[in-house]
Amino acid sequence: MKQAATGALLGLAIGDAMGFPTEFEEIEDIAARCPDWRQLRLPGRALVTDDTQMTLALARGLRAALERGPLTPSRLAAPVREEYVAWWRSPENNRAPGQTCLKACWLLSRDDRPWQESSQVGSKGCGANMRVAPLGLVPGLSPEERSGAAQFQSALTHGHPTALAASDLTAHAVHLLACGAAPSDLVGLLRAYAGRNRTHYPRPWLGDLAERAHDHSPEEFAERGWDECLAALDRLDAALADPAPDADPCLATGEGWIAEEALATALLCFLLFPDDPQTAVRRAAYSSGDSDSLACLTGAFAGAHHGAGAWPREWVHAIEYRDELLAFGALWDTNG
Repeated sequence: MKQAATGALLGLAIGDAMGFPTEFEEIEDIAARCPDWRQLRLPGRALVTDDTQMTLALARGLRAALERGPLTPSRLAAPVREEYVAWWRSPENNRAPGQTCLKACWLLSRDDRPWQESSQVGSKGCGANMRVAPLGLVPGLSPEERSGAAQFQSALTHGHPTALAASDLTAHAVHLLACGAAPSDLVGLLRAYAGRNRTHYPRPWLGDLAERAHDHSPEEFAERGWDECLAALDRLDAALADPAPDADPCLATGEGWIAEEALATALLCFLLFPDDPQTAVRRAAYSSGDSDSLACLTGAFAGAHHGAGAWPREWVHAIEYRDELLAFGALWDTNG
């Protein structure tokens, strides 16, 4: 068994830790320390960022919800909200977290109000989909549960329709790869999925969130997000048609600070090197954009595809939160 969940969770943390030192740096600055991107090293003390911390927060909330029965909006809301607020309050929350997450989690801590009042409907930052991988890995979910929960976990902080759609697509990509989809088929499968869902608004999961934006209808709200993600997939297709593996991937598909660009650029790094997961995360981390989030998502895709054997033992040993990541991986691989 390839242990897709273990591979994806380790991969996202490895990518996160590899990209942490290069985030906010230009290629020239990175090159001054490491001239050859293929030689980029994982730090010996592989500290992660809020990307992995919030992934684990979602994983804990998801586990608590599923211990109570089938996944429903009411079962998922309380434990995930509690975990996001606990992350916000934690002294370990000192890894350059995004302002949207900080503001939304502060509002979520005031539990006398509906969560929709905390959602930042103008933000489509990648903080929404950098943490969504568990929903592509946990076994036994229906497509509707996976999609609705992926959008819901985004909406707690990032309520822009593109953040919702990109989170849904990211979880779906992880799920497809974990289930054995061929990398060469992945973009077409994601495009078809986006087309099917383009005007679908999962009201049981999102409630009246769309009414807090300025669209004419929930369907128009959803369509706006899916269309931006489809445009990002167009840019990804163009980049793959004329691949430039030694160029900064952000030049082709975006720097990744926003959700649809993070998805497209991480997919680009993975699909440039589908048979070499270590090179894929190096390419994502050695970039001019949101390097930790790009490498985090790249590692999740590569790990879901290759499984736990994708990562060198010394990398796994060095990674922060290793024991908890391995525990969730074992839980979901065993029950899958």
